[in-house]
Amino acid sequence: MSVRIVQLGTARIKDEGLRIGTVRRPPRGVPKAEFSSRNYYDVWYPELSPEPDLMTLAQEAIKLFADGHEAEATKLWSQFDKQFRKQLADAASSRTLDLLAALSQTAAFSIGCYCDEERRCHRSILRSLLKERGALIAE
Repeated sequence: MSVRIVQLGTARIKDEGLRIGTVRRPPRGVPKAEFSSRNYYDVWYPELSPEPDLMTLAQEAIKLFADGHEAEATKLWSQFDKQFRKQLADAASSRTLDLLAALSQTAAFSIGCYCDEERRCHRSILRSLLKERGALIAE
């Protein structure tokens, strides 16, 4: 068993298990009854998504990367990473990450976000934090 880190809205992998959406907002234009059937998520868990001000910072960094401003983008992404890790260091978030890491030892499930590219998404940080806690992560 293990946890998969996925892009929400993509086809599910065999035996992926429960899909948890770690996003601030549900998918636009999709009826709630279709979130699961359209491969978004089975359970919504926004507590593991960046606060809105942090999302703004991440989006600024992503835009700078896209525009070729690597040094400035890297600096902003580093700030985002640090602040998001701080957000997830609170007691409730830390316990949630511990729980998910423990569950990965005995259950198959996935967590995800809408972003196209994991390395420029908060799910890359979630992957790192779960690994630090000993989670079994499917590659």
